[in-house]
Amino acid sequence: MIICHNFEKKATFALACYLQTAITVTILRERIHTLQCLILAALLALPSCGVLHPRIPEGHVAASPTLPDYEPQGKVEEVVYPCSVPGPTTRRMIVYLPEGYYDSQDRYPVIYLLHGARGHETSWIRKGRMLQITDSLFSNRLAVPAIVVMPNMNQYDDDYDYADSRPKKAFESILEVDGTAEWAFTRDVVATVDSLYRTIPDREHRAIAGMSIGGRQGITLAANEPDSYGYVAAFSPYMPVKGRNRHFREFYRGFRQRLDAQFLLQPPKGYYIMNGKSDPYSLGAKAYHRRLERKGYPHIWIETPGGHEWYNWSDYYARAVQLFFK
Repeated sequence: MIICHNFEKKATFALACYLQTAITVTILRERIHTLQCLILAALLALPSCGVLHPRIPEGHVAASPTLPDYEPQGKVEEVVYPCSVPGPTTRRMIVYLPEGYYDSQDRYPVIYLLHGARGHETSWIRKGRMLQITDSLFSNRLAVPAIVVMPNMNQYDDDYDYADSRPKKAFESILEVDGTAEWAFTRDVVATVDSLYRTIPDREHRAIAGMSIGGRQGITLAANEPDSYGYVAAFSPYMPVKGRNRHFREFYRGFRQRLDAQFLLQPPKGYYIMNGKSDPYSLGAKAYHRRLERKGYPHIWIETPGGHEWYNWSDYYARAVQLFFK
């Protein structure tokens, strides 16, 4: 925890120390990469006071799941569901239903779309043009119509910390990826969606996709539960994760062995990794791609210009949706 007195001078000094350490100390490449990622995350978190649980802004309300200047063709709904793990008693997710959902009795596949650090359940709508892209793909028959679910994957201590689904700073988000929300994802989020909507509740009709840390969460969920997710897409995945609590150990440790079992026993129907050439976190994504290649695990690697940015993630989402369920 950083305590701020003369914040600007102390923050600048602390960051300078981290940068010098990363340059001068000889450590393993993975640790160098992890340290650099944390330093960048700290820079992105400024000028927050740097504490891991900053004061909740007065009058904070949950962000709207719709846009003031766009009327979606599909229907957008908010769902509040109970949580079965420590933290807030309930969470909110946003659900996109294809146009005509309530005019038929058809059942639909489901795409679970995860945000990254500094995000929450409305990020894909407010920053990633998710509504416009999805409407266009479905109306032009370029993709199989599906329900799209956007949950909140941040870690919160309790209802006060959650505070109507408050967004988090990048530094806070990355350091708190501890496996708690992920551990209960299928039991809480997927089960709720299957109970409320006309889904096709099997792995062949269920995809999980995410950007940055959400990409890492998604590929780990699919490896841990290969009978639940048939399609996997990671957009600029942020691969380093650290944690020590029980849920972290149960969710993230043993990932390589679980990945091997996934591809050998229940190989995905589609597995996609997309990354920008100038992405500052490319080291981890490329290493993961090379490991899949060495193992002979079928997947599609797509590398595009650009970096760790929303214009790339919107493009990757559009590409992935056209590949799912075909």
